[in-house]
Amino acid sequence: MRTVLRIGFARMEIELRQLVRDREGAFWTLVFPVVLMVIFGSVFGSQRLGHTDVTFAQYFVAGMIASGVMYTAFQNIAIWIPQERDDGTLKRLRGLPMPKAAYFVGKIGVVITTFVFQTVVLLLTGALFYGIHIPTGIDAWWRFAWIAVLGLTSCTLLGIAFSSLPRTGRGAAAVTTPVVLVLQFGSGVFFRYNDVPHWMQQFAAIFPLKWLTQGMRSVFLPPQASALEVSHSFETGRTALVLAAWTIAGAVLAVRTFRWTRREQ
Repeated sequence: MRTVLRIGFARMEIELRQLVRDREGAFWTLVFPVVLMVIFGSVFGSQRLGHTDVTFAQYFVAGMIASGVMYTAFQNIAIWIPQERDDGTLKRLRGLPMPKAAYFVGKIGVVITTFVFQTVVLLLTGALFYGIHIPTGIDAWWRFAWIAVLGLTSCTLLGIAFSSLPRTGRGAAAVTTPVVLVLQFGSGVFFRYNDVPHWMQQFAAIFPLKWLTQGMRSVFLPPQASALEVSHSFETGRTALVLAAWTIAGAVLAVRTFRWTRREQ
């Protein structure tokens, strides 16, 4: 296990350096949620939601933090792996005398680092420019921690499983990005979940992002904001169950579908 972690952390360091050196890729990976926060916050930020004191900016930042999980863990993994499969990186790594698990430790390390960076910048931007309240209670941050861990774990595993669908690395973004966009629009990221058509709510409720956004709202919005939810509750227990179920499903799918070589081979 020590060898797996040591090599995995070394692999993580290499991948982080590669990410930072790719300026365009680093910008969109690390800063894109913040760009959306600035755009939507500038247009709708001060609007009050319903009969509460919750502003759209407060509502939106919770959705963007949840979306950051989806971006970093699902979308990036589902794009990076096919590209590495295409350019021969996976084939070379598979031929090395290194534990295969170290490759995934490196990927998970990159996902966690990216998510932490995005979240810190989002919260600082929201607090400085849009009056976002950052919770100080231990209970809120404990809830944030387990929601983030379950979300990152489930979405990373689903990203690994989904990475087997694109036939080429070039087509990975075209296959993955629309899936993320559809889930964002249906899960209450860009709009109030109550304002989304009922059939779209039912569809989004099947997938992790809806529960991630709802869980993050329970962290960053006041308790009375639960009145804005369809069930008039943040449903914390159900959120944990759904994310745990997707974690198990993602693990099964990842083990069964992951490939080190291109499909034609």
